[in-house]
Amino acid sequence: MGENENSVPTGRVFSGICLVAGTCIGGGMLALPVATGVSGFLPSGLIMGICWIAMTLSALLLLEVNLWLKEGAHVITMASTFLGPIGKIVSWIVYLFISYASIIAYTSAGGSLVINGLESFDHMQISREIGCLIFIVVFGGLIYFGNKIVGRVNSVLFIAMIIAYFALIWSGFSEIKLELLSHRNWSTSFLAIPLLLTTFSFQTMLPSLTPYLKRNVKALRWAIIGGTTVTLIIYLLWQLLVLGVVPVSGPHSLVDALEAGEPITQFLRKHVQGEWVSMIAEYFAFFALVTSFFGMALGLFDFLSDGLKIPNQGKGKLILSLLIVIPTFVFAAYFDRIFFLALDSSGGYGDTIINGIIPVLMVWVGRYIYKFPDDHRTPGGKPLLIFVLLFFVSALVLEILIHTGTICSFYEACIDFAASQKQI
Repeated sequence: MGENENSVPTGRVFSGICLVAGTCIGGGMLALPVATGVSGFLPSGLIMGICWIAMTLSALLLLEVNLWLKEGAHVITMASTFLGPIGKIVSWIVYLFISYASIIAYTSAGGSLVINGLESFDHMQISREIGCLIFIVVFGGLIYFGNKIVGRVNSVLFIAMIIAYFALIWSGFSEIKLELLSHRNWSTSFLAIPLLLTTFSFQTMLPSLTPYLKRNVKALRWAIIGGTTVTLIIYLLWQLLVLGVVPVSGPHSLVDALEAGEPITQFLRKHVQGEWVSMIAEYFAFFALVTSFFGMALGLFDFLSDGLKIPNQGKGKLILSLLIVIPTFVFAAYFDRIFFLALDSSGGYGDTIINGIIPVLMVWVGRYIYKFPDDHRTPGGKPLLIFVLLFFVSALVLEILIHTGTICSFYEACIDFAASQKQI
């Protein structure tokens, strides 16, 4: 990095990239093939690329706003400063929704992995509640120790996840069936946009990343662009593997995974010959969930501290930790299919508003009304802001149309496809 008072060591920049990518690559990745399988590899890859561009741009815009304000300013402070009381209220509601929905989804899937892991290794059978409790207590408890500890642990787990991922790709590629990859259904590809936005979601922890990289603009941009690009590449290879191995319909299919509300790795093992593939898949799923959980929980921890004015020290840290752990456990343990429902709603409503629309509006107000300095301005001017705004507004409208039953959801599209295959 450049030599200045805010110079950031290369190792810390790498850690920032890991934190961004680790936040993205989590429970959403395990749901990704299920949501896009009915469309096929090529259509889903194109839509994924569009979502990657939009979410990366929105993060760079949010970074611009964050650097205008003093260190420690979170989404609530930013929205209140630039969008007034209405922006503050909307941000409060949507941020809490997206953060809790995400970590609830990760805890639900993590609890399932704990259950399967104990049963596989020790033949020990535990309930869903106990599995979720073990996951949230162990990994939620680490948030109490702050972003430095979480950052270091996350980097180690991220590296382990990447190793497991490439081992999975290497061992599983020979299992790919080209006829499964040839499936294409362009008409349903756009239905996965809400969940795809979730798979690239990390902006809620950006205010925590800013002080970690000492407000160094170059380091922060490297972390954002590098982290999302690594995420895209990993997703495309993951899609290639899963959609080339697991059929959309039939026994142990993508439709079955969707109906059960379980991570796809638990169905992948039914279609591979090598014993190592399924074992590596379980390790990969575990690392992916934990790294993503850390990123979202850390961002929520700092958000609650800023919004509720609870000091991030002493008893305040304990209160903040309990505010995250208790609600997460209750929803993850006692609501069926919460894994897919939480991720889909999180992207369709949460990400479109707080990670898309609001950053554009704040930048517009800051640049063209308040006339903030343009030292760290994201290139593109008004045309770029309009493009990003239109994309996220369209995604929000899509989610509303799906939830009102005006158009079918990706779940209904999968069920209809499976039914049509049975009639052939």
